[in-house]
Amino acid sequence: VEPVKVTYPDGKCYNYPDLSTRKMSAKVDYINACAGLNLKPSEIVVLLNRMSLFAKVENDDSKEIIVEIPPSRADILHACDIMEDVTIAYGFNNIPKTMPSSATVGKALPINKLSDLVRRELALSGWTEVLPLILCSHDENFAYLNKKDDNLTAVKLANPKTAEYQVVRTSLLPGILKTVRENKKHALPIKVFEVSDVVFKDDSLERRARNERNVCAIYCSKVSGFEFIHGLVNRIMDMLHITLVLKTCTEDGYFIEESTDPTYFPNRSADIFLRTSENTKKIGSFGILHPKVLESFEIIYPCSALEFHLGAFL
Repeated sequence: VEPVKVTYPDGKCYNYPDLSTRKMSAKVDYINACAGLNLKPSEIVVLLNRMSLFAKVENDDSKEIIVEIPPSRADILHACDIMEDVTIAYGFNNIPKTMPSSATVGKALPINKLSDLVRRELALSGWTEVLPLILCSHDENFAYLNKKDDNLTAVKLANPKTAEYQVVRTSLLPGILKTVRENKKHALPIKVFEVSDVVFKDDSLERRARNERNVCAIYCSKVSGFEFIHGLVNRIMDMLHITLVLKTCTEDGYFIEESTDPTYFPNRSADIFLRTSENTKKIGSFGILHPKVLESFEIIYPCSALEFHLGAFL
């Protein structure tokens, strides 16, 4: 294997393959707590060396292990991965069996339970669920939707294999529009929906990103079908027991007002607001899609779309 110098369009140069090592640290207390063991730092070092990970302790009183990660171990990303190697070297069968310290009962997460309820309601209303890929191209996520990239919201892949998989979607619209494009030969109207996660950058979290559960639906036919999408909004809100209220009143519920979202046709879209005792916030929007958006996705029929954040109802 010989190193190759790669020059990127921005002028940066790197030698590949990169065979340099990297250092990570893991606390002794964390390893013992997760593995259910009571190992000394020196014992952890021996176990890690057995896994071809060079480890050392800064001093005898140190409660932290410094581990040198070889280039062949790209799977080690967190202290939990170091803990896993310690338990593998120790032997899973050698870990003492204990009873849980607390009684726990497994159940579905509230957001997943709510998602299933919405999926069932939409399916019973005659809509078909689709599951597009979570990755899309940069243009599909921004330019095709008449939006600009602010470089603050989307998680971008450092080295995408193809132009189709450049960013993690921040909206469900690109994937569902591509689904309509690939199925435009089917009988009209096409009524499809998706209830899935979108991803946003969030530097306040350790993983520097957060997931949000969204609901998206599209009506495609020879007419725009705005009334079908508007009716779907009302149906979902009725199912969730959210009352339609006036913007000027102080009661809890939801209301809509004219939107300026460039993804939709001007004066043919609305934003959805949810008012609670704590605050009032925008949770989504719906309307007739802009002709440029339809042209970008090669759709020849008018479409109306809906997308809103489902986690706001929890």
